[in-house]
Amino acid sequence: MMTNHEVLTVYAEMADLTEQMLDAATRSEWDQLVELEQRCAAHVRTLQAEEGSAPMVGEQRERKVELIRKMLTADRKIRDITMPWMAQLSALINSTGTERRLVNAYGGV
Repeated sequence: MMTNHEVLTVYAEMADLTEQMLDAATRSEWDQLVELEQRCAAHVRTLQAEEGSAPMVGEQRERKVELIRKMLTADRKIRDITMPWMAQLSALINSTGTERRLVNAYGGV
């Protein structure tokens, strides 16, 4: 079981990683974004396995809430950047699939 201090340290690391993820998304560094997301996911798994069930109180609770809000804000900004790109990628994949089906159906003319 992790202490509250250890839990807050992990949350702070996750908040830092989400800021790095936002920076990577802003620069269209998709491979770096994926690598950072995987590192963040590892922290989530650690918290799921090790975070104690005792609620935090006072300043510790306020710090945890602050870190979670920071992560959620960065996550929202990352989605704002990546969703249009994902839509373009989906359209390209669908277009390629349609083209392939037409070639298969009608052959090369």
